[in-house]
Amino acid sequence: MNYLELFAALLGIVSVWYARKENILVFPIGIANVLIYVYICLEARLYANAGINAVYFLSNTYGWFMWSRKSENNERLQITSNTKKQNWLSWISIVIIYFIVLYILRQVNQNDTDYLQSYVPYVDSFNTAFFLVATILMAVKKVENWLFWIIGDAVSIPIYLSQGLYFTSGQYIVFLVLAILGYRDWKRKIKN
Repeated sequence: MNYLELFAALLGIVSVWYARKENILVFPIGIANVLIYVYICLEARLYANAGINAVYFLSNTYGWFMWSRKSENNERLQITSNTKKQNWLSWISIVIIYFIVLYILRQVNQNDTDYLQSYVPYVDSFNTAFFLVATILMAVKKVENWLFWIIGDAVSIPIYLSQGLYFTSGQYIVFLVLAILGYRDWKRKIKN
């Protein structure tokens, strides 16, 4: 499992690097990454993270489509900022997703008292909510996607460490740095 985790972590880092550079290769590499992580997260009992990786597969496919298509004016999708309404919708979505995922995790694992008494379902739900909103915002090139990645990445580092997934925790340290740089880079691009 450690070699598979290391390979997936390296794919994830390359994928985020391409996202930062606004390069469409983020998507095929991201698809390979998330499919491996579905398996890894299931094995680590991080069920919501396994689920979010399955959703990432769909959002990577959608993002690939969005980033590669051209408008009627023959232009590609441009980086933009959320409106105030879109920011509110993003934050409200995070809260709603958090409670839905937490409820599902508690129902699915109702016979696993160790799991239910741990902090894992709460943090797993938290990250899932932030990462789901971030991936949707990235697919439509909203600069705010990076802020949600930053929050989720910062929380993920100790969670993966606590599950013994050291390569993955290291990956999230790199993700955090890349997300900060990505936010800075994308913010600069929308000013031009």
